[in-house]
Amino acid sequence: MESNNTTQMKVILEAALLTSPIPLSLDDMLRLFSERIERATLRMLLDELKQDWQARMPNSMELVQVASGWRFQALPELAPFLSRLNPDRPHRYSRAAMETLAIIAYRQPVTRGDIEELRGVAVNPNTIRQLQERDWIDVVGQRDVPGRPSLYATTKTFLDDLNLKSLADLPEMETFIDQPFGEDEPILQSAPEMPPQVDFIDNSDAPA
Repeated sequence: MESNNTTQMKVILEAALLTSPIPLSLDDMLRLFSERIERATLRMLLDELKQDWQARMPNSMELVQVASGWRFQALPELAPFLSRLNPDRPHRYSRAAMETLAIIAYRQPVTRGDIEELRGVAVNPNTIRQLQERDWIDVVGQRDVPGRPSLYATTKTFLDDLNLKSLADLPEMETFIDQPFGEDEPILQSAPEMPPQVDFIDNSDAPA
């Protein structure tokens, strides 16, 4: 591939990523080009584009990969300033909601009964509904037992909002529960170097 073609392709990718309101998957970006492009080539171009932005704009924007694909976003340290453009403070989630979300994230798929057994208290239906309305959890099936209770798991939106590529990037559960969801600080902008050793099923289908 000639360098001028590579440059043009990166310009197209950059424009698409900057103007898209949602992360773009590899399949989305492959549709930008009329000629056939290997996925490995596309990943190489994205890595180069990421490095270009790190060199050109090291203090403002970055290209990141999340569960749904790739997107540009402001650096975490700019969040307190950018939040002034939206003075309405987002909802702050209760510790009960965070504990419920953590159990679903780390033990999924789980039923409401599983959550109640682990927490030792009944789960408020409003808590489940609140997390579903945020599109952080969803019903992924029913357990094959009497009553066929619903099984809950996290969504790609959950991973995207936490800037994670997969469930393996989750921090330790205690750290997760104590995160200031709804505050000016961004949510879990970086994952730990080593993922926790937990028993979960990763159904995120993160892009390769």
